[in-house]
Amino acid sequence: MKQPPRLPASFASAVDLSSLNKPTAATNKVQTGGNPYVIDVTEETFEVAVIQESSNVPVVIDFWAEWCGPCKQLSPVLEKLALEGKGKWLLAKVDTEAAPALAQAFRIQSIPTVIAVVNGQLAPLFQGAHPEAQVREVISQLLSIAAQQGVTGTYAAEATPDSEIIEEEEIDPDESAALLAIDSGDFDQARAAYQRLLARKPQDIDATIGLAQVELLARVKNLDPAAVTKQSQENPTDLTLQQSMADIEMVSGKVEAAFARLIELVKQTSGDDRNKVKEHLLGLFNLVDPADSRVIASRRALANALF
Repeated sequence: MKQPPRLPASFASAVDLSSLNKPTAATNKVQTGGNPYVIDVTEETFEVAVIQESSNVPVVIDFWAEWCGPCKQLSPVLEKLALEGKGKWLLAKVDTEAAPALAQAFRIQSIPTVIAVVNGQLAPLFQGAHPEAQVREVISQLLSIAAQQGVTGTYAAEATPDSEIIEEEEIDPDESAALLAIDSGDFDQARAAYQRLLARKPQDIDATIGLAQVELLARVKNLDPAAVTKQSQENPTDLTLQQSMADIEMVSGKVEAAFARLIELVKQTSGDDRNKVKEHLLGLFNLVDPADSRVIASRRALANALF
């Protein structure tokens, strides 16, 4: 994002929160993973945990879901930056599957979606997974805007009892190398690291998903979403454009749309073209938990299209 995010006064009034339950003071802070500056937010706790807290510090809302591959890429970046911020801003995580009323109130069309709240005013920041450097820049801009509005407090994190502190599992060296390479935008190095890990641990689901995410990020890195959307609509039989459009849909969290697009393309093609589309689709399947109902249904649809 080259321009700072804006906080228009009219935006908050466009979000209907009237359907949400009233908050309960006892449940307004639920920390995530031992990070004192990351909280899980529900429909019941939103008003206190987000809107009221935003008069003290900027609150960044991360709309995510367990099935969303790009969400798993973005969330660790946001959580890391929140910890580094030491309470200068708060990360509020909203699981769209567990809190559908919040997702509806904010008109969430795809995930991950990140929205800021400053002094009760809302502003969309970005959608999809982005490299750490870009996210860091957006947060820096947000803090600058918050300061201009006099929101310069520090989040009063609740201490985590020693008995509740869970020691983090030691990360595999190749996975660590892959994550560092992703942060620096070196997808070739990240790909190589995940491939080494899978050579040693071929059943490692996280590494399989990680490799698929790297492949996806590398493909969409230089794409213009608006241009690809327009061109794919004008050229419905162009394999390259349709596959690129499916990639953009995946990055935006539109999993079912991406799967359906390529399954339809499988039906319309044959020979080498069909194989290329099928392999691309199988690669996208790797971005989502294999037990996810959408993957299961789409694999069945793919089988029907092939035979």
